[in-house]
Amino acid sequence: MSESERSFSAVSYAVQTDVGMRRSNNQDSATTVLAESPTGFQRKGHLFVVADGMGAHAAGELASQMAVQRISQHYFRDQSDVPVMALQTAIVEANREIYLKGQNNPEFHNMGTTASVLTLLPTGAIVGHVGDSRVYRWRKNLFEQLTFDHSLVWEMEANGTVQPNSELSRAIPKNVITRSLGPNAEVMVDTEGPWPALRGDRYLLCSDGLTGQVTDLEIGAIVGAMPADRAAQVLIDLANLRGGPDNITVIIVHVEADFNQNNLPVATRRKIRNPPPVLWVIVAVSLLMAFPLGINDRLVGMLAALAVAIACTIYMGWYCWFCPQASSTNRAHAGLASGRGPYRQYQAKPTNDLVQQLANTVQKLRDAVAEQGWKIDWSAIDQLQADSQSAQNKKQLSEALRLQAEAVMMTMQQLRAQRAQSTESIDL
Repeated sequence: MSESERSFSAVSYAVQTDVGMRRSNNQDSATTVLAESPTGFQRKGHLFVVADGMGAHAAGELASQMAVQRISQHYFRDQSDVPVMALQTAIVEANREIYLKGQNNPEFHNMGTTASVLTLLPTGAIVGHVGDSRVYRWRKNLFEQLTFDHSLVWEMEANGTVQPNSELSRAIPKNVITRSLGPNAEVMVDTEGPWPALRGDRYLLCSDGLTGQVTDLEIGAIVGAMPADRAAQVLIDLANLRGGPDNITVIIVHVEADFNQNNLPVATRRKIRNPPPVLWVIVAVSLLMAFPLGINDRLVGMLAALAVAIACTIYMGWYCWFCPQASSTNRAHAGLASGRGPYRQYQAKPTNDLVQQLANTVQKLRDAVAEQGWKIDWSAIDQLQADSQSAQNKKQLSEALRLQAEAVMMTMQQLRAQRAQSTESIDL
């Protein structure tokens, strides 16, 4: 088998979607399209898409279905030799078709959907993105969010209106998005990459039904500790156990060979863009002016000088971290990385606290089962937890986490069977 053929087949993945605990229909959609040959992989790679629909009745469901179908169709039909540009064009075309569908049918008016797309090619990974569904990368216990949430809270944090993790930031509704496919004739698409994809890397695409209920640290640790199919199931189970207020969709991709044909550098830290020097000069001069103005009781002048300094400081923060590069199109044509991601990074190494959190989840399930008087065979679950404790004692935390996650899944499997046979419900 040639190197090209080995790389072509060196990907495993899992796709799972769930309606959640409170919705009557599933407005999420997902698709995976693998290249059919080494030649196809060389040209367009493998494609993975998650979409989260919005709209009354069946509109959101239709919008997300159209997104995953049209994006994949347009991407693989595009004749461009630059995959980043082909992906961007495919998402723009999908938006146009969803928009026209909504305009032509009053029942679908203003329907919309998020779309997050991952493409794995011989040159690495690229991402296309609109909305607040996310793409993450796990690499050696570093868990990174590769996409920027097009949501009100993220946009306000980016422009300096609110501080991240502040009380005001936490008060802003997390589900208000600022971009989506469908409501408008035109849409701005974020593209990221290509980045080298290395053997052992794991990618997660998900709707906000997962990230709204399960923390990034929990997600990263589970993705890193378990096979793709088992990790996907336990993440959905955890989201449902915590209320499951929304549909939940997960794609997990394991990379089993190096995809870095162009020998791009492997970045270990996000590069911060340097602001123009003139901004530092303005800040310094404004602060120097504010001091004597304050001493001379010229309050209005002092406040104006401070306002200029603060405004420039906020702008520099935005410029360094979030301002799109003006030459992103040229960089894409040159095969260089476009976009500003990763946007957030987490050390997702399994810890004793994370293992205990999963153990506590199983205990809560035991308590709920006892209240309902249901009969569950706990023997296999008890053994998993005992094995987890043994691994924890040996400081094998990844294995301890995996075993506790398996206990959660086994408990949930039996509870689902009980609920199917009972007219009573259990508050999970």
